[in-house]
Amino acid sequence: MAREYSGAGDPARSIELLWGLQERSKRGPKPKLTLAKITRAAIEIADAEGLDALSMRRVGDNLGVTAMSLYSYVPGKAELLDLMLDAVYAEFTDTPKSAWRERLEHVARENWALYLRHPWLLQVAIARPVLGPNTIAKYDHELRAIEGIGLGDIDMDLIVTALGNYVHGAVRAAIEAAQAVQQTGKTDAQWWEEHAPLLEKVFDAERFPTATRVGAAAGEEYNAPSDPLRAFEFGLRLLLDGIEAHLRNATA
Repeated sequence: MAREYSGAGDPARSIELLWGLQERSKRGPKPKLTLAKITRAAIEIADAEGLDALSMRRVGDNLGVTAMSLYSYVPGKAELLDLMLDAVYAEFTDTPKSAWRERLEHVARENWALYLRHPWLLQVAIARPVLGPNTIAKYDHELRAIEGIGLGDIDMDLIVTALGNYVHGAVRAAIEAAQAVQQTGKTDAQWWEEHAPLLEKVFDAERFPTATRVGAAAGEEYNAPSDPLRAFEFGLRLLLDGIEAHLRNATA
């Protein structure tokens, strides 16, 4: 799976596009396309086939235009990716008016659902994000989940980061499990049934007693190697419990 990087193109140009600072000519015919329409077409391709399938030519084909005609709207694929990221972040909903724990849980579930709708997000490194309006709004929503509960600004940022990192790791297992079924045409049970005879020949239960016992119990419980959703729920409870303990110490 190819790795892409936010801000890999011309970040200044991306910022201009994201914030509507590009020059608009009042002369000539009305443009046939818009940035929003181009961005949506790119997202649809990435959602269906991943970022490996995304190219300016492919987007142009989907819109019924040449790839060259797209360059008058966006400089290239790298800047288009910045627009895509910011566009999907607009799907993030504000936190409900409830206790901080429920608000943070909402943040986690919103991020989980966002990744499931757009699995290609896992292919994008955002160490240097291009800050568009929806990117900043999403961060603001997340921070407001723990605003006013007694934490300092740095702790607030660290908690939001920790929660985001947890969801990123947890949802990867869910997406990879779903993709494995799609790409192989076999369920987990079918795959293991096919390869179990060979594994039984090489596996030494006496050498790995703990893995044998726990693995057998988990396999029987899940009817699969793992249960990504159950693991997410369990891990989220542990993380929120840890944040609650930190909050007690911070406000003591």
